[in-house]
Amino acid sequence: MPRADITDLFRIDDLLSPEEKAARDTVARFVDSEVLPIIGKHFREGSFPSHLVPRLGEMGVFGANLQGYGCAGLNTVSYGLILQELERGDSGLRSFASVQGSLCMFPLHAYGSEAQKQRFLPAMARGELIGCFGLTEADFGSNPGGMRTRARRDGDSWVLNGSKTWITNGSIADVAIVWAKTDEGGPESIRGFLVEKGMPGFSAREIPGKFSMRASTTSELSFQDVRVPDANVLPGVTGLRGPLSCLNTARMTIAFAVTGAAIACFEGAREYSLSRGQFDKPIAAYQLTQEKLADMLQEIVKAQLLSLRLARLKDEGKATPVMVSLAKRNNVKSALEIARVARSIYGANGVTDAYPPIRHLLNLESVYTYEGTHEVHTLVLGKAITGYDAFS
Repeated sequence: MPRADITDLFRIDDLLSPEEKAARDTVARFVDSEVLPIIGKHFREGSFPSHLVPRLGEMGVFGANLQGYGCAGLNTVSYGLILQELERGDSGLRSFASVQGSLCMFPLHAYGSEAQKQRFLPAMARGELIGCFGLTEADFGSNPGGMRTRARRDGDSWVLNGSKTWITNGSIADVAIVWAKTDEGGPESIRGFLVEKGMPGFSAREIPGKFSMRASTTSELSFQDVRVPDANVLPGVTGLRGPLSCLNTARMTIAFAVTGAAIACFEGAREYSLSRGQFDKPIAAYQLTQEKLADMLQEIVKAQLLSLRLARLKDEGKATPVMVSLAKRNNVKSALEIARVARSIYGANGVTDAYPPIRHLLNLESVYTYEGTHEVHTLVLGKAITGYDAFS
């Protein structure tokens, strides 16, 4: 079977509209021509390929599933396919787009004032303004309700103090969507603040020493008496519902996206196994290698079907957080295992960045943890199955 057909074993293409295929194929060509030739160098050097941001804006990648304000207005399937292709290139680049669209543009679109939308969204859609999402703190990741960052009202503004960590795009962002507890008290006291680069008391520094997401910017944010005007507070939401709705949107597209990394690892390993000889025949001819390839393809097909169904349900208004947890949990775990098995087919060559699996494997270790750890999504499913809340 030709390579182009094998990862579409269940004819997923037949289930896609011409518009959905066009969105995917446009980004696929971009990844092949502009991302894959340079991403290994950026991963090795620990640098983000910022020169690609305007191109992503031109293609309508940022906030592609949002309507108006310069956004492409595509459906969830198209958006998922776009991110899948970016992930096939590198998780760091896909994370940049996910944060920009799902975690920054989405809350502005859903909860922002009209003035906020007009001011930020068109420029963010073009990639001229970069956003980041400030929720996670050093001691509060899976339990965001325990956050220590505080906002105190002072006249017609708020004074923000605290810190956030593991923030994608943090030190290159022009605006941070920061979630903080206000002095209003109660479960609805959490509010979203638009903290802009250059505001006195606001600083960001990159986190050093990463062996994952090396082609991505990951930062710590610090707020020391940062004065944020009322005009920079999201008026449309209070409480944890705000940030959790953003995370739910991001998790859905991550579940779709990681299949791109799995496909990259599978395709690379398949091609390598056909060209790598051992004992006078290619290693692809041996039973153990064929079992590895069969297992990988099986999981890719399952992930494709799960992602497509979830995205269709989202567009029909029927998707639930439990569905999202199952898809994120399954697909990230499968992609990570595929990367590990693919690495083994390369033998010693697989631990070098001359080949894709080790880079994807290291990146997926982060994806396994962020946007809700694997364990947290397990407990979400556990509660849905048994009725018992293991968090309490």
